[in-house]
Amino acid sequence: MATEDLREKSISSTSVFQGRLLDVRRDEVELPGGRQAVREYIRHPGAAVMVPMREDGKLIFLRQFRYALDRVMVELPAGKLDPGEEPESTARRELAEETGYTARKLVRLGIIHPCIGYSDEEIVVYLAQGLERLEAEAEADEFVEPFELGLDEALGWIEGGKITDVKTIIALYWAERYLQGEWGK
Repeated sequence: MATEDLREKSISSTSVFQGRLLDVRRDEVELPGGRQAVREYIRHPGAAVMVPMREDGKLIFLRQFRYALDRVMVELPAGKLDPGEEPESTARRELAEETGYTARKLVRLGIIHPCIGYSDEEIVVYLAQGLERLEAEAEADEFVEPFELGLDEALGWIEGGKITDVKTIIALYWAERYLQGEWGK
């Protein structure tokens, strides 16, 4: 079967909920072969995640309460794109807001689509190097606790279940491969 033969065609689209971050949609589609079905999904503005690496090799992480899971999570700094904003600008803004650092160099490692079954979210992954300290300017409704780990220790936290955030896991493994010369140099 050719790729085009798999494409579904939109018949109608309805916004079920429009929030500050998410647009929940319900679409009627025509399937390959002519039958109809319903697709429910979330439109997301996109995001950027950074692996901030200090000169001493330590990485900067955040502890942040995530309401949907009702727990404090360990993750890398990340944030959503503002309207019209490029992912690199988002990365630089979020790095400063959440960690108090700027980066002289951002290496784009790739793009992930973390929830392809129900969302169009796209996250651009960066390695942030040449960090310079600023004062953190957290958003009024965002409370984060920055801390540092070495890459090997962070990978151990993944294996031990202390880090379960998918964007953080992927970003760390991609950064490891990049730093070892196995990824996009």
